[in-house]
Amino acid sequence: MTAPSDTSGPGFVTIFDETYDQADCRAYFRMMDRLGYRNQHHAVAAFRAGLAEVMRLRGLGQARVVDFASSYGIVTALMAHELSLAEVFARYRQPEFETASPAEVIAWDRDWLAALRRPGPPLHVTGIDVMPNAVAYGRAVGLFQTGCVEDLERDDPSDVLAAELERCDMIVECGSVAQLMPRALDRMLAACGPVKPWVMTSPIRGNERPEATEVMHAHGLVVQSLPIPPFVHRRFEGPAEQARAIANAQAVGHDTEGVETTGHFHAQILLARPASECTDPATWSMPLTVAPMYEDDRA
Repeated sequence: MTAPSDTSGPGFVTIFDETYDQADCRAYFRMMDRLGYRNQHHAVAAFRAGLAEVMRLRGLGQARVVDFASSYGIVTALMAHELSLAEVFARYRQPEFETASPAEVIAWDRDWLAALRRPGPPLHVTGIDVMPNAVAYGRAVGLFQTGCVEDLERDDPSDVLAAELERCDMIVECGSVAQLMPRALDRMLAACGPVKPWVMTSPIRGNERPEATEVMHAHGLVVQSLPIPPFVHRRFEGPAEQARAIANAQAVGHDTEGVETTGHFHAQILLARPASECTDPATWSMPLTVAPMYEDDRA
């Protein structure tokens, strides 16, 4: 979820660079908590449903997932563990995290996550991000089996990453980065094997870029928006950010009344997959949606 240095429009979203390359995850999750992030809570439910379907279709006993723009691994944490985003936020509000060293946080988190691992088919996750400390944290606590610090907007995948992409079954990304980085998306898909992975993303409404869709079409993937209502990404920083978000969402045809006008960015799930695997999401074995994160979110 690391924000790129350039976006689809100047100043479209506020960038919080200082939180993305700390030695541990505390500042990152506290920033998300403060701004009312909900995207991962909703998106991961759909990602898990999609992953179960691709595993069924391909007869997989283990899935290999690439977590693009992974930052500290929140998507992987929620996909692979009996854990909610609310529980993650609550953890880093605890007083012992105020004075702990990064080494202590990493040791605590490694044990905490190990105890919460989901039963069932294992996931092999490769985390990709441009921030070295975020990837190192994900590796150290056991979220990523492989961690790659790479800028795919500028360079082709390393040999290590190319080997992981060649075998991957799904690429996931939460927030919008994949939509903002069609060159990176093209490089990833080019490195994948002849049977392309599913790509599941949760872009902010208005951040969809036709260039990203064109890249996926060029690699033989069918792209669709999943038939679920838009969900909260996070609160706006202020009126200026809200005005930009409303203008961008309306520019691509979204009705923003009762959505972005409520004071929050909203997101959606985009899915790209081979035409031969286009089963109806309504028939998948797992639900695409999840209850609100907090009772107050129902309002």
